[in-house]
Amino acid sequence: MTAYIALLRAVNVGGTGKLPMAELKAMCEDEGFLSVKTYIASGNVVFTSKLKEKAVKAALEARLAEYAGKPVGVMVRTAAEMAAVLAANPFPGAPGNRVVAVFLDSAPPKDTVASARHQTTEEIRLGKREIYVRYDDGMASSKLVIPAAKTGTGRNINTVAKLAEMAAAL
Repeated sequence: MTAYIALLRAVNVGGTGKLPMAELKAMCEDEGFLSVKTYIASGNVVFTSKLKEKAVKAALEARLAEYAGKPVGVMVRTAAEMAAVLAANPFPGAPGNRVVAVFLDSAPPKDTVASARHQTTEEIRLGKREIYVRYDDGMASSKLVIPAAKTGTGRNINTVAKLAEMAAAL
């Protein structure tokens, strides 16, 4: 059994994509995932499965599309990968709520930083399948646009740490 973290894109954020976490947990259990736990209402779920990552992603995306009536992006990481994302944080001295890891399905394009628009005090670094962003002045006032992040989903480092901890405990 592999411990996984699934991160849903655009769920319960800004009034879009309403999905009760109890419903997400039930969907995961219906797919045969075990030890299912959700974390905060923004589409984070940890569980174990015998399936490979691509099969987990496909199963969840199919169930969510059926539920929502439209595609819902899902990024999947193993417990070890999530721990590695946390360890690779290029801004370890910054407050966890000011650093975001944007999770992608594949490596970020080499021009990710160069193609960013409206960058002021934010710093951007590339990870393996993540884009790290440090928001010195906070996210709320930022106008930063990172085209490569469009299909990804972001979580602050505090959330990444909690999900890594939860998955490691499975």
